[in-house]
Amino acid sequence: MKACLCKAFGPPSSLVIEDIADPVPGPGDVLVRVRACALNFFDTLIIQNKYQTKPALPFSPSAEFAGVVEAIGEGVEDVAPGDRVMGYLGYGGARELVITCEDRLVKLPDEVSFEAAAGLTVTYGTTLHAFRDRAKLQQGETVAVLGASGGVGQAAVEIATIMGCRVIACASSDEKLAFARSLGAAETVNYSTQPLKETLKGLTNGEGVDVVYDPVGGELAEQALRATAWEGRFLVIGFAAGEIPKIPLNLVLLKGCDIRGVFWGEAVVRDPEGHQENMRQLLEWVGQGRLNPHIHAIYPLEDISTALEEIAARKVLGKVIVTP
Repeated sequence: MKACLCKAFGPPSSLVIEDIADPVPGPGDVLVRVRACALNFFDTLIIQNKYQTKPALPFSPSAEFAGVVEAIGEGVEDVAPGDRVMGYLGYGGARELVITCEDRLVKLPDEVSFEAAAGLTVTYGTTLHAFRDRAKLQQGETVAVLGASGGVGQAAVEIATIMGCRVIACASSDEKLAFARSLGAAETVNYSTQPLKETLKGLTNGEGVDVVYDPVGGELAEQALRATAWEGRFLVIGFAAGEIPKIPLNLVLLKGCDIRGVFWGEAVVRDPEGHQENMRQLLEWVGQGRLNPHIHAIYPLEDISTALEEIAARKVLGKVIVTP
């Protein structure tokens, strides 16, 4: 089979495409032929050894995929050869065949394409877990989404809107904010030209936002925290800005607010049933036409380096899909 391999840590240009042996499923394993896999910002970090997950070399990038079950090992009961599935690996999806366990797979309805499903698991799974499980988001609340045009930011705008909330999209350009409005954002903040805290306060009549969704970190985090309402919830999603902020804890005390970590990858391991439930909810919304994941571009496996360079350069609006 063909696989994209990271054989030495470095930029996307250092990745290679090679033929390697087909994997063979053992007891409890499921072999899936990958029809589409998705790339995320953390893929640009993991290939440089700058991410919290540090796989042994060589490995393939891409944490999420969709495809068809090719074979199963002894003891597998929930899926069978021929089933359409979507799944999560952590890394290793950018190849023609992958091995995983059935707990990491969700059956895919016929009406959902492989390309749409491939990009659902990480960004939309993270976001639904953040809003439903961590923030206990309620209809009618106001949500500020930082980095609103990126992968998880897009998902946050869409899901918060579906859940009946008022979304304030925050991003670094008017183009990105126009995209966020097309996804359902009610208000926007361009934090390259507007002060984030003061603008969020102004849009909420001085009360502040109920929930902050922050995949960016850096200097924006403290500004957004200062704009939370009494008993607000600040969701720590990631640090795309590259800097992990140091938050003055007196702000948490004075606002009676919570800072809540969203470690979705670990939540999948610790609560597989909750993960399955969230995935089924996402697929239901897609099937109903309420959720329409925006695909920025679809690349062949041979062009995966170009795709990752686009993500690293912040040129992507939505999901980037690769078809092995």
